[in-house]
Amino acid sequence: MAAIKTIAKQCGAGLVTGAVNGLFGGGGGMVVVPLLQACGRPPLVAHATAILIILPVCMASAVVYLFGGWFDAELFLAVGLGVLAGGAAGAKLLGAITPAAATLVFAAVMFAAGVRMML
Repeated sequence: MAAIKTIAKQCGAGLVTGAVNGLFGGGGGMVVVPLLQACGRPPLVAHATAILIILPVCMASAVVYLFGGWFDAELFLAVGLGVLAGGAAGAKLLGAITPAAATLVFAAVMFAAGVRMML
């Protein structure tokens, strides 16, 4: 029975993550990390899993945006190159820092993004 509860909580985390990503065109990773940690996963596992989860979520959202006419190919290519390089560097860095450092950096980025959005 405990396994079913765990799977249900994880599916719920996925549902919330997908909804946030679809609504905002991204940002599901900011939601899924704390949700996975609340499901009992260690911080580094939560961060790494979030990265892997976001790919299919973003692909599903991208299809909707593409067919909705909200797509700029030039912008996609320019930003996409930077995201690829930054993603590779960030993934390497995640393996080199402690779980506490990953949590602290994650919280700082979320806080900075929230402040920036309010201004």
